[in-house]
Amino acid sequence: MNKAEHAAPTRKVDANQHADGNSIGSVAVKLRERLTLLVLAPVVAGSLALGATYLTAPIFTARTTFLPPQAQQASAASALASLSSVAGLSAGGGATRGSVEQHVAFLQSVAVTDRIVQHFDLQKLYDAPFKASARKALIANVRIAAGKKDGLIAIEVDDPSPERAADIANRFVEELRRLTAGLALTEAQQRRVFFDRQLSSTKDKLTKAQLALQSSGYNDSSLKTEPRVTAEAYTRLKSESIALEMRLNTLRMTLAPGAIEIQQAESNLNSIRRQLVHAEDASSAPKPNGAAYVERFREFKYQETLFELFARQLELARSDEAREGPLIQVVDLATPPEVKSRPKRLNAAIMGAAAGLAGALALVLFRRRAK
Repeated sequence: MNKAEHAAPTRKVDANQHADGNSIGSVAVKLRERLTLLVLAPVVAGSLALGATYLTAPIFTARTTFLPPQAQQASAASALASLSSVAGLSAGGGATRGSVEQHVAFLQSVAVTDRIVQHFDLQKLYDAPFKASARKALIANVRIAAGKKDGLIAIEVDDPSPERAADIANRFVEELRRLTAGLALTEAQQRRVFFDRQLSSTKDKLTKAQLALQSSGYNDSSLKTEPRVTAEAYTRLKSESIALEMRLNTLRMTLAPGAIEIQQAESNLNSIRRQLVHAEDASSAPKPNGAAYVERFREFKYQETLFELFARQLELARSDEAREGPLIQVVDLATPPEVKSRPKRLNAAIMGAAAGLAGALALVLFRRRAK
């Protein structure tokens, strides 16, 4: 009885193995029977895919690379760094210009793309009813990549015409030059007018402070009532407050509202203002005789520092205004490509043949299961 029970499962396993063998063998036989289909299907599909590439308009890709202006310290921050009284305020965290990311954003801006759409009449070429549609079509045919190590920006343009592809790629660089030059010039003009007005006003105040100081008289007891270093410390705080306000305005023109540099500048400015409040409260207390000289001396030093600060800012703004804008150096000028980038006929034929073979195999297996 036990031998029969052990023998029965053995015969069942052998039967399953025999059935599996017959199944694999039957599939192989079925494939051999359909060998003609398995050969013709990839050939026909590959030929059709290859023929389709001849019916598709070739696309050419033009490429240009350029080096954007190197990142440098913002103009206002550089001017502040030249003043000994506020030299520590400009170190670290200053706004930078000419960054790679910033120029990539300029290239993708509406101002640049709309000019290119208008220059090449792309709205008509792309059969776009609106300028926004033409802009989207242009962006779809353009790739802008920034090198992480070399700092170069590459522009690739796809177009059925090799000459137009090269012209559009080079036009991107020209429009970037125009945009950056216009932005720099506008900012420099605004700064020049602002500092020219501030310098004129400070000059009048400095003259009045000097006359008031001369009329107060000078003697040793006047300086003993409030040490000279106290007056100079108050002047330094006032000048630092003005310098921080100027730097904060510059950062707000070049950075996003929530940038960490802006938050740090606001924190420093609030700290200086609190120190000024304490200094002014102390100076408002009753003074002994001779304190008028110290107060006038402190006002004179304050106006003198402001005059020097505004004078240097004005010279820097005039220098920036005289410049033509940031220097963009083209490394590789786009030329009309000689070889099309797509469609790639060999790849299309291989993919078509693979798809035909997969379809033929699926058809054979499906018919076998149906029977």
